[in-house]
Amino acid sequence: MKTIITLLVLAMSLAVSTPASAASSTKAVRKGKLVHVVSFKFKPTASQTDIDKLVDAFSALPGKIKQIKTYEWGTNVSPEKHDKGFTHCFILTFKSDKDRDEYLVHPDHKDFGKLVGPVVADVFVVDYWARK
Repeated sequence: MKTIITLLVLAMSLAVSTPASAASSTKAVRKGKLVHVVSFKFKPTASQTDIDKLVDAFSALPGKIKQIKTYEWGTNVSPEKHDKGFTHCFILTFKSDKDRDEYLVHPDHKDFGKLVGPVVADVFVVDYWARK
């Protein structure tokens, strides 16, 4: 459990901090939407009920955290077999870095994070400014 909490803290800090080279290359692109992608690999001991509870809790966050612009989720259906055990993907969008940063420290997001540790083996987080 300590490892999962450490992974979550690391993932959240990585989502907030960006290397200087990446930050400088994206500053001009900060228009539109900031996309926050979260993917979970569940522990073998996680039951379907456990997974469903976590999905329900994540799905409730947009109703609790006003900074979330859009939210969607799904399970992996790729035939390529490159998922590395990650089965669930959640995509949230924000209008600004500030909105995303407020989401990350929001009490309801922190409470959700407490549910993750017992059932999630690994988490993968990527944030990017969407380009067309």
